[in-house]
Amino acid sequence: MTKLLEQAFEAARNLPPAMQDEMARLIMAMTGDEPPVVQLTAEEEASFDESLAQAERGEFATEDQIRAIWAKHGL
Repeated sequence: MTKLLEQAFEAARNLPPAMQDEMARLIMAMTGDEPPVVQLTAEEEASFDESLAQAERGEFATEDQIRAIWAKHGL
């Protein structure tokens, strides 16, 4: 480890935990070892798995269903 990096880590020790975590994410992103941004719950993972399975089966919303969603949100 270089002297400059050691100095940076020493300075980071005095930062609030949230800033330390952000710095850690940046370093991990630069080294290609970035953790997932969002941790999914088991229920969320199951929901995504089901959505992917529906897509593989060709089960998509109809145009009328899409229009209804847009209308609901004023789009």
